[in-house]
Amino acid sequence: MKFGEFPLNEAEGAVLAHSHRLSERALKKGRRLSQDDLRLLHEAGHTQVVCAKLEADDILEDEAADQLAASIIGKHVQKAAAFTGRCNLFSATDGLVIYSPSRLDGFNLVDEAITLGVVPPFQNVAKGQMIATLKIIPFALSERLVVIARTIAETSGPLIQIAPFRPLKAGLVQSHLTGTKPSVLDSTSRATRDRLKQLGGQVDHEIRCEHHTSAMTRSITEILRLQVDLVLVSGASAVVDRRDVVPAAIEQVGGAIDQFGMPVDPGNLMLMGRIGNIPVIGMPGCARSPRLNGFDWVLQRIAANISVGSSEIMRMGAGGLLKDVATRPLPRARARRDVQSETQTGSEAVEITRAPRIAGLLLAAGQSRRMGPSNKLLAKIDGVAMVRHVAENLSGSRVATILAVTGYEAEAVRNTFDGLDLRIVHNPDFADGLSTTLKTGLDALPDDIDGVVVCLGDMPRVTGGMIDKLIAAFDPDEGRAICVPTWQGKRGNPVLWDRRFLEEMGDVSGDVGARHLIGRHDELVVEVEMANDAVVIDVDTPDHLAAITGRAETERVSS
Repeated sequence: MKFGEFPLNEAEGAVLAHSHRLSERALKKGRRLSQDDLRLLHEAGHTQVVCAKLEADDILEDEAADQLAASIIGKHVQKAAAFTGRCNLFSATDGLVIYSPSRLDGFNLVDEAITLGVVPPFQNVAKGQMIATLKIIPFALSERLVVIARTIAETSGPLIQIAPFRPLKAGLVQSHLTGTKPSVLDSTSRATRDRLKQLGGQVDHEIRCEHHTSAMTRSITEILRLQVDLVLVSGASAVVDRRDVVPAAIEQVGGAIDQFGMPVDPGNLMLMGRIGNIPVIGMPGCARSPRLNGFDWVLQRIAANISVGSSEIMRMGAGGLLKDVATRPLPRARARRDVQSETQTGSEAVEITRAPRIAGLLLAAGQSRRMGPSNKLLAKIDGVAMVRHVAENLSGSRVATILAVTGYEAEAVRNTFDGLDLRIVHNPDFADGLSTTLKTGLDALPDDIDGVVVCLGDMPRVTGGMIDKLIAAFDPDEGRAICVPTWQGKRGNPVLWDRRFLEEMGDVSGDVGARHLIGRHDELVVEVEMANDAVVIDVDTPDHLAAITGRAETERVSS
């Protein structure tokens, strides 16, 4: 890749390095310069432009990021589409992030142009939470660097994977001394049940007994008869020695102590043992609190079916000082709901990041007057109604939920959606124009969405992958709150809108949509170039339908 200031007559096809706001159009950095772009620059008085010119073996940043991300991910890891050289990775399940820091270092040491940032190893994450971001720094990479990095990523298995939590059934034994308040035991029980619930498990059985070896031995034996996956023992007094009451009771039922003590504070006095194949944990006193402590780290690994013996515990010292960490075990339900938000759990907060929750809004209410007597949405393309093609493409994208708005010939349109996972609302005022359909859809959207991609029912060639590119570009914090697809510089549909614009979108009237808002909020618009012209082709006339039907047939035969 050659980077620098080039004469306009040498810059066609180059990647623009810095944005230019011209009278006719804003040219944003990262744009592949066309002849028309260069004409506008010339008319604005420019003779040269700073850009990156690609060489024969160069791979554009998005393609390089997509290739490398695909080579990195393992089980239960999903990747978003790349945008501006960035590809974010997300957990597909609740579990622990698993990777080797030394392998990650090897990947990042390939070249400064390739960067991969990951959450700490063994971090507890929720389904949908962002766990890593891959960023290609320049506009393009040489194929040689991509091959080297892919080789490192793929050697010895995938670089990053998620170990999902299994639904553990635990038994809890609590001991008490004279004067132990029942409220203390109740508090420990609640905290323990909450911990297991957050990991997808549960406390199946609980026994309370006196704090001496014989009573605890009988209680542990009784718990084992109930076929639990894990035994948790909370002593009335902290374990201070391997020969103390709790470890002695574990050994008397035929168990063994693997580890006493851990380099994590709070949690130093945790005890780890095993009775046959069943792990048993002597809980430290800090486990009575919901605050994060070393017990959580061990419990999470057991729930994720990851080996956790003496050597693993003694390696937990890095990052093991938790006294000033304002966090608690991740509340998964809220993790799915909040994006870069602070989730309150008591007086503490957990900051989490997940993929934006984008709704797909399918406008399928129009009368298609220019098509004549037939309803274009019901016209068959490859034997399938056009509007169903759009719905299926939406279903194949990363949208979190789909809402379709019907109007004209509502029942027939509704029937085309049979078997698809979407919600349907009806616009009785469809004859008053597109704006009424848009309002109906906006009013019915769920409250927990971060944005909405508005899809037209007559654009059947817009694929799920194209919609995913819009979602990948969406980042309101970075000023990308309206994502507009383009083809060779021409803007098209669908458009992805941040939720902040929903009220303004609902104020439109007549037979128009919300496209005028794009000009009003130009500073928040990002153009997302697509690989073909699907985003600028809709079906308004019989000739359009014939053309797109013939094109579909040609593509089917050639494939």
